Amino acid sequence: MRIGPHLLPNPLILAPMAGVTDRPFRRLCRELGAGLVVSEMVTSDTRLWNSRKSAHRLDHGDEPGPISVQIAGGEPRMMAEAARANVDRGAQIIDINMGCPAKKVCKRAAGSALLSDPDLVARILDAVVAAVDVPVTLKIRTGPDREHRNAVEIARLAERAGIQALAIHGRTRADKFNGEAEFETIKTVVESVSLPVIANGDIKSPRNAHRILESTGASGIMIGRAAQGNPWIFRDTLHYLEHGRLPQAPRVEEVRERVLTHLADLHHFYGEYTGVRIARKHLGWYTQYLPGGDAFRRGFNKLDEAGPQQRAVEQFFQEINALGDRVRFGRYGEVSARNPSARTKDGALAA
Repeated sequence: MRIGPHLLPNPLILAPMAGVTDRPFRRLCRELGAGLVVSEMVTSDTRLWNSRKSAHRLDHGDEPGPISVQIAGGEPRMMAEAARANVDRGAQIIDINMGCPAKKVCKRAAGSALLSDPDLVARILDAVVAAVDVPVTLKIRTGPDREHRNAVEIARLAERAGIQALAIHGRTRADKFNGEAEFETIKTVVESVSLPVIANGDIKSPRNAHRILESTGASGIMIGRAAQGNPWIFRDTLHYLEHGRLPQAPRVEEVRERVLTHLADLHHFYGEYTGVRIARKHLGWYTQYLPGGDAFRRGFNKLDEAGPQQRAVEQFFQEINALGDRVRFGRYGEVSARNPSARTKDGALAA
């Protein structure tokens, strides 16, 4: 899959998620196979970039390229300025957010709220594309609501504006994250434009990813919530796309080292006070379905220092190792949540 001059190593993309896809998590997902990772959404109002939160969201450090940064806003001139400022900071792809359904974003006439105003959409796209000399991509939903699915109209506007790739979440703004994503609209968009279309929404397993690629004709797959606590989904999906089967689950020792490295990166990136607190949600996701996970989380969430967090993780995985030498993070439809200690067909202890 190609985005402008950038030939991606594979069609699997980590979706931008506020509060999740920070630099440590992006690095981990890239190491485990993501062909492209997209930053957390940043506001187009550069006057607000002086906060500590924005500083972290704008920090790309020594990340390998292509570096993709998502911006959100509803005013063409401001969006263009934000795009230029991010390119000056090292962004190699600018992604425009017209997909977020969050109330605090939509009430500012940004995110998926923009889909109700195609004329404004066109002005924003034209302004951002003209402002920078790097590829501009766009993320949308299928429309404002189910009675007004206008993804094809928006896709054609994007193509005319020079957008280099389009990601579509298979829900409307009104749906938020309720119900199930639908992909028929995405298939129609693929058939209506020539730019690469990336399918997003409820992609929870390698089999699911393969089925959606085949049924929609999409150029790529964007994985979001399913990667929380399971960045191995990129490795597993790549293997499934190439071989038609899941790879062996990772050994417990590998999982332990990855989780400990992620934990240390969070402590280093945010500093101990903030890093310790952000680590709690990630360890919650990692251990959600593992035997003893509930008790581990109750204790882990009381820890206020980096050292005790590291030691707690080491102890937890020592106990997991005694139950089996491999761990499958992500059930992929093989293991019931009512039986989290069940083993998959390859003998792995399944998360």
